[in-house]
Amino acid sequence: MRASDDPMAEFRATFFAECEDLLEGAQAGLLAMQHGRADSETLNVVFRAVHSIKGGAGAFALEEIVAFAHQFETALDQLRTGTLQPDAATILLLLNASDGLSDLVAASRDGTSLERGATDATLADLCALVSDGKADENPTEGFVVTKLSLDLDAPEPPLPERQTYRIDFVPDDALYALGNEPLFLFRALAELGDLEVVADIAMVPEIDKFVPGSSYVGWTLDLTTAASDAEIAEVFDFVDGLCTLRIARVPADRALDPVPCPPPGAQTASAQAPGSAPQEGPVGEPPQTRPEAHLPQASTAAPVAATVRVDLDRIDRLANLVGELVIQQAILTQSIADTGLTRRSTVSQNLEKLTGLTREMQNGVMMIRAQPLKSLFQRMSRIVREASAASGKPVRFSTEGEATEIDKAMIEGLADPLMHMLRNAVDHGLEPPGIRAAAGKSAQGDVRLSAAHRSGRVVIEVTDDGGGIDRAKVLDTAISRGLVSAGAQLSEPEIDSLLFLPGFSTAGEVSNLSGRGVGMDVVRSAIQTLGGRIAIRSETGRGTTFSVSLPLTLAVLDGMIVDVADERLVLPVHTIIETLTLSDDEVGELAPGSSLAMVRGQILALLDLGSALGYRAPLETIAGAQALVIALEGNERVALLVDAIHDQRQVVIKGLRDGFGRAPGVAAATILGDGQVALILDPIEIVAHAGIRAAAPLSSAG
Repeated sequence: MRASDDPMAEFRATFFAECEDLLEGAQAGLLAMQHGRADSETLNVVFRAVHSIKGGAGAFALEEIVAFAHQFETALDQLRTGTLQPDAATILLLLNASDGLSDLVAASRDGTSLERGATDATLADLCALVSDGKADENPTEGFVVTKLSLDLDAPEPPLPERQTYRIDFVPDDALYALGNEPLFLFRALAELGDLEVVADIAMVPEIDKFVPGSSYVGWTLDLTTAASDAEIAEVFDFVDGLCTLRIARVPADRALDPVPCPPPGAQTASAQAPGSAPQEGPVGEPPQTRPEAHLPQASTAAPVAATVRVDLDRIDRLANLVGELVIQQAILTQSIADTGLTRRSTVSQNLEKLTGLTREMQNGVMMIRAQPLKSLFQRMSRIVREASAASGKPVRFSTEGEATEIDKAMIEGLADPLMHMLRNAVDHGLEPPGIRAAAGKSAQGDVRLSAAHRSGRVVIEVTDDGGGIDRAKVLDTAISRGLVSAGAQLSEPEIDSLLFLPGFSTAGEVSNLSGRGVGMDVVRSAIQTLGGRIAIRSETGRGTTFSVSLPLTLAVLDGMIVDVADERLVLPVHTIIETLTLSDDEVGELAPGSSLAMVRGQILALLDLGSALGYRAPLETIAGAQALVIALEGNERVALLVDAIHDQRQVVIKGLRDGFGRAPGVAAATILGDGQVALILDPIEIVAHAGIRAAAPLSSAG
């Protein structure tokens, strides 16, 4: 059977999507507990999340998830009752359990298998923790009493007394909208005892009045069981707030009245019209004849949040259509300008209104694509815990700015770079506990991951309080590997930039974390692919900060339009510090083909953009040329020479297909208002490809 023909496929997809939200909430609660910011409600949120995953997994027969979640849930329940104490070791184990549960859910979702025994150790630790907690329920001070009974003739304990319950269950529309199925609830109840089910179909309308997605059917269930009140209520935990539910015990001295099957069209207490208020009292029986059990009872469902799950592909298609609309609007603007119409004309005024609406629509689509970084940051906490365990260095990990939003397409692209930076922060940045103690630091190192909006961009920083970059060691390593010529005199920012060279590593031996020379060069390449840049700040003995600056979205770009050798090009505005026109007294030549400019006391290397791109021969005269000053890593700056600078515009990014090949320094393309196709350049890559730094060392002045 194809997946598209499987009626359960959609329900499974909904379940796994809900699992992502539940796991995110559980992880957030556990991290709050780890930082001492927990209360009873936080613990309840974590417990409910694990319990909901367990219930949903049971409905789909995901036994491995059910077994793991059950032990996880038991440990959380003992925390709630006070049997266990939320000390650091317990919270760390629960965080590992959250990671394990997440791996099991992901494997079931993707149809893959985890490595054999991947979660066995965590499951064993959970079982041991729960077992220890039970042993401490009735502690004996000073010694342990062990009781052993050898009375083989003792009578068998009596079977638990069976009790009859009547359950009135009326689903809300939201129950079905979230992919729940009442049949699974009834099957779970049937496993507890003898179950009789009667459906109330009085509110089912004629076919021409039927509204898809509406709930018209209610049920009355008679259950005779030895299960406890809590076990019965637990069956309905997964639909808590999505139904009208009443569970009542039936006195042993009276029989249940049969539930009548009402004729079609009859109004009963159990079935209400969609959207109407639930009726008071249980279904089919006056409330005074049945005493209520003291069970958790779901009241009328609260209004469901106005959210909808949409495939990212659909949002991407919408963003592309809006991009095309922006391009057509720009072309129309250019066409009207070419006709010579004034801004007071009716056409121009209507066009301005269209331009405003187009920009609002574009911003709206970008907001739909924007997602908070919270889920990504929570995943990084696991990376730090694993790196801490592998290196033997205790680490206190903190995050800031988790609510900062960024384009959804960029979040996954950030996962690997952040993982490398955080591993390096633990392995290379933090000193061993003994060295930290000798330096007057806490044995536990601090690693912080933060994000914030700055000047229309997102800045993400990874900071550690370690010993800082050993620049002498970095330079010696680069010289020994032939990456830098012997005797080279480099500034601190230039030495820091050596960390991004391919194959560079200062690790003395290969480990699970580092030493293979793969890492920071991959980080820079990935960041540049996302349209960002990375910089380093480090202070000896105080620590290091890696700062990543990214655009808010990969769909639109604020660009500067320039002309080079009769070609129209676009440079990202965020890379440009200033524009200027060079005069004779500002330009000098360091060597043939290598020119410099002195601008306000700072030496700038000059790069002829037309020559670097192969459009024409180098300029014969630089004086009078126009230039854009570009910011590189480490506060270094280079001036790109162009023929003309036009204006700043917001352009729609169009990716180049693989068939065009990969040209160094060309990031994408766009369509301008006159219909002309213009390349969007990556000036930082162009400078690196031209080797301009080796030809002209730059000043480190800011």
